[in-house]
Amino acid sequence: MEHEFHRIRRLPPYVFAEVNAMKAAAREAGEDIIDLGMGNPDGPTPQHIVDKLCEVVQDPKTHRYSNSRGIPHLRRAVTSYYARRFGVELDPEREAIVTLGSKEGIANLAQAITSPGDVILAPNPSYPIHAFGFIIAGGAIRHIEIGPDVDFLESIERAARHSVPPPLALVLNFPSNPTAQVVDLDFYQPIVDLCRKLGIYIVSDLAYAEIYFEGPPPPSILQVPGAKDIAVEFTSLSKTYSMPGWRIGFGVGNQKLVGALARVKSYLDYGAFTPIQVAAIAALNGPQDCVEEIRERYRRRRDVLIDGLASAGWEVPRPPATMFAWAPLPEAHRALGSLEFSKLLLQEAKVAVAPGVGFGEYGDDHVRLAMVENTHRLRQAVRNIKQFLGASSSAGDLSPARRHAVGE
Repeated sequence: MEHEFHRIRRLPPYVFAEVNAMKAAAREAGEDIIDLGMGNPDGPTPQHIVDKLCEVVQDPKTHRYSNSRGIPHLRRAVTSYYARRFGVELDPEREAIVTLGSKEGIANLAQAITSPGDVILAPNPSYPIHAFGFIIAGGAIRHIEIGPDVDFLESIERAARHSVPPPLALVLNFPSNPTAQVVDLDFYQPIVDLCRKLGIYIVSDLAYAEIYFEGPPPPSILQVPGAKDIAVEFTSLSKTYSMPGWRIGFGVGNQKLVGALARVKSYLDYGAFTPIQVAAIAALNGPQDCVEEIRERYRRRRDVLIDGLASAGWEVPRPPATMFAWAPLPEAHRALGSLEFSKLLLQEAKVAVAPGVGFGEYGDDHVRLAMVENTHRLRQAVRNIKQFLGASSSAGDLSPARRHAVGE
């Protein structure tokens, strides 16, 4: 029986799948691939958090179903974090919810608030769930290009004027995945004012709030007066505490949006495993020197990677935040586009990266490099890339794969 399911039909082929398949085949053949593709933190979770999990899991009472909104102590820890870090006061009962990572929170919020045909304003390039969470829920996406030379507020105003029906929500993500762009509080104020005027909700993804290297710490949109009238913000412990596999995060802000998410989640899950939630409390309320250590680890890796690529002749902007470098394609390879360049880099330099087109069409002239290998491996990646760029600098040195890619 052949059926084309409506929601699946709306999802394009996964762009990263081709590179992932090539990576798997190369490793199966015994090749040493340096993987800078997936943003999967490689460092261990701090020991005091692991110890708390091990302690709590010994109690059989914690093996039962948990609370889909999150246990009360964790919601209080979340709101205490916002008070300390951002000076934002939140009600743990009505304005905070625990999620299975920020990705799940955004996707289920989309299910809660989106009707078929609703228009969502989403940045491009951006992390795929920012658009596809709403597409899966039946929404229509109006892409808004982001970048240092783009007037984002003007783009939002123009999109709102020309959207039929008027936009339901705007998605924001700063520090940005994949571009690593950061913004200050002044950036948010006019956006909040505009969205309040037009009745547009704001969904902010703040997953990289604590992975920053220069300037003041990234702000929360909820610091803007009036933001709680329209905004909900998601973040996660994945990057801050090297806890990606634990799948624990939270959403805070507008109580109507939090309540809608809570209602949908009550039908879908019983919350994260209780020992993980208790360990998350230990993370948020415990010693924070581990966060600085994790931040410094990424800073060292960033400098090794960016300085090394510069010495290889590939000028990549030094990211001020996140665990990613957003690298413009080298001039000699720009005509390939990001997917073909990523495949070529994997084949010739044995380095896997994420093609920028996987984050939206405006990302096709970049690739994303994740700093998830140690400095020794990053130096090896740089050596491999330098050799590849040198070998391919003249047409006579093109590999058969690249000749095929560029149609020669």
